Amino acid sequence: MRLDKYLKVSRLIKRRTVANEACDAGRVLVNDKIAKASVNVKEGDIIEIKFGTRDVKVQVTSVRETIKKEEAREMYKYL
Repeated sequence: MRLDKYLKVSRLIKRRTVANEACDAGRVLVNDKIAKASVNVKEGDIIEIKFGTRDVKVQVTSVRETIKKEEAREMYKYL
């Protein structure tokens, strides 16, 4: 699954366009490498997002195309 879509489906970032912009600005890293929005995400990958003063680091536990809002937190775990 594309990185921008994963960020939206997992609700780490609210909108896909915002996720795209974050990737283009170099604020998203996958496995310690700056990632573009088109990078494929798979289970076990580590995603780091820089939100201004706060950094979020998560590990991908599952990749699903659609998921309910309540279950979205099951797609990743915080590190």
